[in-house]
Amino acid sequence: MRRGYQKGSLKIHRANWVGQWWENGHRRNRVLGPVARMTKSKARFELAAIVLGVNNQSPSSGISDYQEFVQQVFLPYYRRKWKHSTRMTNEDRFKNHLIPLFPGRDLMSINRDDLQKVLDEKAADGYSFSLVGHLRWDFKQIFHMAVSEGIIPRNTASLLFVPKQVQQPVRRVMTFQEVRNLFDVLEQRERLIVKIAVLSGMRPGEIFALTWDRLQGHYAEIRQRIYKGHLDTPKTVKSVREVALSKGLIAEIEGWRQVSIDTRPQAWVFPSERMKTSVAKDNCWRRFILPKLKEIGLDWVNFQVMRRTHSSLMKHLKRDPKVVADQLGHTLDVNQNVYTQVPMELKIEAVNELEAVLVSQ
Repeated sequence: MRRGYQKGSLKIHRANWVGQWWENGHRRNRVLGPVARMTKSKARFELAAIVLGVNNQSPSSGISDYQEFVQQVFLPYYRRKWKHSTRMTNEDRFKNHLIPLFPGRDLMSINRDDLQKVLDEKAADGYSFSLVGHLRWDFKQIFHMAVSEGIIPRNTASLLFVPKQVQQPVRRVMTFQEVRNLFDVLEQRERLIVKIAVLSGMRPGEIFALTWDRLQGHYAEIRQRIYKGHLDTPKTVKSVREVALSKGLIAEIEGWRQVSIDTRPQAWVFPSERMKTSVAKDNCWRRFILPKLKEIGLDWVNFQVMRRTHSSLMKHLKRDPKVVADQLGHTLDVNQNVYTQVPMELKIEAVNELEAVLVSQ
């Protein structure tokens, strides 16, 4: 495939000026005008305008087969951008849901209805809103790159939507009493882990990545996280933060320090049995936390529910949303629209206040 700066060439064919140039690995031709009415200099000017646009394009891979493009162009490029945890989940989704699609089909032959049909079928098969939404975004990214590579003229996936029949997420939160029951049923280590999740709003990867030097009096420094045994930087830029710790939580942390084997600054706060790594989140949850939750009917609770509960109960207490968002390491928009669930008590209080103002006694 030829590539780089080019001027193109002119030839005369059937009394017409014909311009020639290379684009996406193919020789292109275009009739510029009749020789009788167009000078050679004018023809060269027309050709130069065409070639200028081609020269300014990003280099094309020259791969137009859908599956080859995804595997050989799209994934190798985006792997350089994705964090380790993101790469693991994304590659699993591509392997099972995206790469097997459209075997032998050229990108140009895939239209909007083909892509929307995939989303409709995934929704009908009972896949979650999150998965179908991610597939929609993946299609937009794949075809956007195909446009930038000059393989297709426009983004076929730009108008895709998540089908209305898709399984909607249920974002449950715990009540104050359910949180109390949760704290009461757990042993010391697991109770501390869960209390950090609910009272401070930290992500599980941030909790299990804590070392003793990151616990600074009234706050915890979040500078790293663990995902499936891999130590990495926090999820986002805003995730690098100082998380406030309550007085009672600080006391429980000190109590745990007193019975911990290794409390050196770089030692794990929640080490594994061999002390060389942090305890695995899934193992800890499956063996020590979930069985206790089943005893009190809270087996639907997970770390995401705890984090959502933190945000929602802070809303109930009428705390400043910006304070809560910074504590969680979110933007204000994400905190308000995704994590915070307004309890019925606050809704009732709000309508009663409105009625008191509008309806005369």
